[in-house]
Amino acid sequence: MFAFNSVLFESAPSRPPTPEDNWYLMLHRRIDHLKCCIAWATLLSSLVLLSGCTSPTEGEGIAGTSYVEDDTGKLVPADGSHSQGAMKTPKRPAGSDKDWLTSFELTERSGRTVTSDELKGQPYVLSFFFTTCPTICKRQNAKVKIMQEKFKGRPIRFVSITCDPDVDSPELLSVYANQFGADPDQWLFLTGDMKYLRRVGSEMFYVAVDRRFHADLFLLIDADGNIYKTYSWPDETAWQNLLKDIQTMLDAGGKLPLK
Repeated sequence: MFAFNSVLFESAPSRPPTPEDNWYLMLHRRIDHLKCCIAWATLLSSLVLLSGCTSPTEGEGIAGTSYVEDDTGKLVPADGSHSQGAMKTPKRPAGSDKDWLTSFELTERSGRTVTSDELKGQPYVLSFFFTTCPTICKRQNAKVKIMQEKFKGRPIRFVSITCDPDVDSPELLSVYANQFGADPDQWLFLTGDMKYLRRVGSEMFYVAVDRRFHADLFLLIDADGNIYKTYSWPDETAWQNLLKDIQTMLDAGGKLPLK
C-alpha cells in the first residue's frame, strides 16, 4: 500500500565523507523515519475507521442493548437467553417493590396524563425513541406504523416514550406522530422528566434509557401490565415472532402464560 524511497547518492564520492556529508545523510534518514511513522499512523487510523470503532453522532443516539440491575443496583447487560429472536421475560428482584417503580404517570402528546394503570385491560407494545434521531428511531417507528395498520381496530395500543424530553415537547411529539399517521387513540407518544424516564425504563421495563440513548427493542405488555417478551426488532425472526405473538395474545383475550 505504501512505498518508501531511501535517499541515495547518484554517484559514490571519490573522497572520504566530510562532516557535511554525514549531516546530510543523517538528516535524510530522519526524514525517511518520519515518513514511515506518518504512514503507519495513517494505516492504523484507516483500520480503526474500517472496523467501525468510532463514536456515534449525537443525533443518532445509541441503541441495541438491554440492561437489568444487579444486586448492587448497577445496570448490567441482560443475560436473558434469546428464544427464536425474543428475550425471556426478566424477573424483578424479590422484595424490590418498595424501592422500584411499579407504575408510571406520563404526559401524552395531546397534553393529557396517561398512567400505566390506565393502560391495563389491553395489551400494548412499548418502545423508546427520540424525534431528532435520524436513522434508528425512524426505522423503529416505521415498524410501529406497520403494526398499527395490521392491527387497526383491534384492542391493542402502541406506546412510544421519548428519551429526549427537553426537546420532545407534547407539541413536537404531535407533529412527529403525524408524520407516521399515528392514530391518537391507538398509538400514544409520551414524555416526562428525564430522571423519571430513566427509572421507568430500568425499573419497570428492564431497559437502559438516558438522554438520546435507547435500545432498539419492542416490549409486548399483556393486559395485566406484565412484560410478556422483549423483541430486538432489527432481527427478522424476532420481528415476525412479535407479530405472531400479538395475534396469539389478542385471540386469547389479551393475556398469555408468561415465559
